[in-house]
Amino acid sequence: MISLNEAREHVLDRVGTLAVVTVPVAEAAGLVLATDAVAAEQVPPFDNTAMDGFAVQAADTIGAPVTLEMIGTVAAGAAFDGTLGPGQAVRIMTGAPMPSGADAVVMVERSTLDEAAGTVDLEIEVPVGNHVRGAGEDSQPGDLLFPAGTQLTAGHLGVLASVGLQAVEVVKRPRVGVVSTGDELVDDGRTLKPGEIRDSNRRTLLTLVAEAGWEAVDLGIAVDEKAAIETAFVNGAATCDAVLSSGGVSMGAFDYVKVVLDEIGDMRWMQIAIKPAKPFAFGLIGDTPMFGLPGNPVSSMVSFELLAKPALRKMAGESEFGPRVVRAVSADSLGHPADGKTHFLRVEGAQDEFGRWTVRRAGGQGSHQLTAMARADALAMVPDGEAMEPGDEVDIIVLR
Repeated sequence: MISLNEAREHVLDRVGTLAVVTVPVAEAAGLVLATDAVAAEQVPPFDNTAMDGFAVQAADTIGAPVTLEMIGTVAAGAAFDGTLGPGQAVRIMTGAPMPSGADAVVMVERSTLDEAAGTVDLEIEVPVGNHVRGAGEDSQPGDLLFPAGTQLTAGHLGVLASVGLQAVEVVKRPRVGVVSTGDELVDDGRTLKPGEIRDSNRRTLLTLVAEAGWEAVDLGIAVDEKAAIETAFVNGAATCDAVLSSGGVSMGAFDYVKVVLDEIGDMRWMQIAIKPAKPFAFGLIGDTPMFGLPGNPVSSMVSFELLAKPALRKMAGESEFGPRVVRAVSADSLGHPADGKTHFLRVEGAQDEFGRWTVRRAGGQGSHQLTAMARADALAMVPDGEAMEPGDEVDIIVLR
């Protein structure tokens, strides 16, 4: 057996970042900037009010309460045609441009408007700049907004839109094919025959790929025939940036996956000192990374989190590849007898007001018991043979 770190380093050393593409900002969520994003416009584009109220000259509010002449109204999206002079006020709505001559805003809640008299009574004295958002105070032309390597979230996209950027250069979104292998698999909803099971791995892996922000491609089920398996893998490698396969990576007599991949790819077959997900295969079909995951449902998901996902994150241009590990306190006994493996137990967790995690077993820990994995918030990393009792600290990989 080899260590998890050795297996992960082997994979990461053999995958590279995908090509740079230009995409509309509207389609860039989750992608990684390939070049710096630089502002071409100032934001805000003009001085504007942060509140509904009255635009005034701050000097006119000294000694408030005061009464000023109302000379007009300006709404958001419009502009005041004229110049505000001493002793005057303009009613103004949030986001509207400041009238020429005005240097402060009194919020509407501290005023009384007399429309018949054409005046407004202001209750408070305000300083210059009160409730005024200055032109360019968020960004100026030429400002570095976000450096290359930034993964774009909702806030980033909002900023890019605010400066008028319509498209950005990013690392291509990985297109990941998912195939299940095995004669026993059924996915059409019909009544099962003896020996058949329903294919859950394809659905979970496709969803994990999509949740990571990548394009998930369903390559279907390949039955245990050499031609069917070869066709699925060759087509997947030709149309996708990476292929995930579940099943056929152990030492079974009828596992044709190994036979096929050894013929069409440059593969390494590994036994990793972890439980679950001990068997794992990785290699290249041409230039396309191929990940051979175990067939047991929990093993397949754990193998994805520990090995395939970090590699796909590197391909997507992300700067951090590995799983997010945090320290937690165990509410259960998590230790296990020495067997040469680190165990990754499925645990449910809760965080207190300080963000500290407490975890407990999510249910049955068999590699076939998918319900516990579905309930789990994290994987608890329990070293080989370590006695771990309630109250002890444990490293966890957060899944959500």
